[in-house]
Amino acid sequence: MKFVVIGISDSPNPFFSPEVKEIIKNGKVFSGGKRHHEIVASLLPVDAQWIDITAPLDAVFKQYTAPVIIVFASGDPLFFGFANTIRREMPEAEIVLFPTFNSLQMLAHRLVMPYHNMRIVSLTGRPWHEFDRALMERAEKIGVLTDREHTPAAIAQRMLDYGYVHYAMYVGEHLGNPQKEYVCFLTLKEAAQHDFSIPNCLILTSQQSPLTSTFGIPDADFMLLDGREKMITKMPIRLLTLQALELPKRQVFWDIGFCTGSVSIEARLQFPHLRVCAFEIRPECESIIQENARRFGVPGIDVHIGDFLETDIDSLPRPDAVFIGGHGGHLKEIMEKVLSVLTDDGVIVFNSVTSPKVHTDSRLLWNEACMAFGLRQDAPLRLQINDYNPIEILRCRR
Repeated sequence: MKFVVIGISDSPNPFFSPEVKEIIKNGKVFSGGKRHHEIVASLLPVDAQWIDITAPLDAVFKQYTAPVIIVFASGDPLFFGFANTIRREMPEAEIVLFPTFNSLQMLAHRLVMPYHNMRIVSLTGRPWHEFDRALMERAEKIGVLTDREHTPAAIAQRMLDYGYVHYAMYVGEHLGNPQKEYVCFLTLKEAAQHDFSIPNCLILTSQQSPLTSTFGIPDADFMLLDGREKMITKMPIRLLTLQALELPKRQVFWDIGFCTGSVSIEARLQFPHLRVCAFEIRPECESIIQENARRFGVPGIDVHIGDFLETDIDSLPRPDAVFIGGHGGHLKEIMEKVLSVLTDDGVIVFNSVTSPKVHTDSRLLWNEACMAFGLRQDAPLRLQINDYNPIEILRCRR
């Protein structure tokens, strides 16, 4: 099977080379989005068959049975485009491309803005994760592809909520359409209150020198649970715990018993590539982690409130790093549930507190659980911070 993928802009009168015109003239089966069909309908042969590209895509590909399919796509079909989908779904198919400028290129052209150093993020049908990562990694220039949910207004509001106020926003609407094209510059506050026409894309530029990130958030900067200083994992222990979790090479981190959220927030801030799921049984901790996440500019933590042992985890991404910060006497049961989803190369880390006031030896519970599940323990790390009780950082793996 052969796919001829033709890139177009939002222009109602697209320009095609003689070669492309000949391909369209002799074509029989065409495909694309509804907007693409509106643009090219008058150029298609009278007897042309059109296949709409709509979700679910499995149903679309089942209709692709002709030997040659001519597909119209936006901009460059390899730039977050449909050619990538074809390669994934039908890797043996032949693909011939006739790209045009993508929307972010056209916006940069209108602004006469160099874009070789622009960080590109697509929010079209995608979650916030990569956009949040670009912010936390202090990207100076970010190009964003939007959709009906991730609008420029929603993007601006998210940035304001998490303190990324040093950016300005350039928005381009209907790029390539001479009757509708519009390009504007806005502050984030202006953009958050503005209605934008679809389709659009945007470029964010930092209005100040890149912020420097700190390695380790001071404990006093966190909002605490009832002001109790002992209910937070202290910074030196927190950083050593992150080291034990081997987070630079991990993808999904679970923090069980997050309390103030200090471990989740530090992990996501230091390693923005991580997907972080945080669990806590106390409902009052939800507002605490949200407040702390906003204080330190850390969007995107997936928070779950309730008993972890009763939480449905089937739809969550499988973790390859898990920190158990609280267990309520059910450490073995928690570890058993974690092991049901932990990746084969995953690690579990637990901080055991040695205190004469605690009758249950958490180290004993840890050893019993590791032995019961056949887990291999690494050498523990024992340390003490000021007058606080000694802590052992424990790690195990399959």
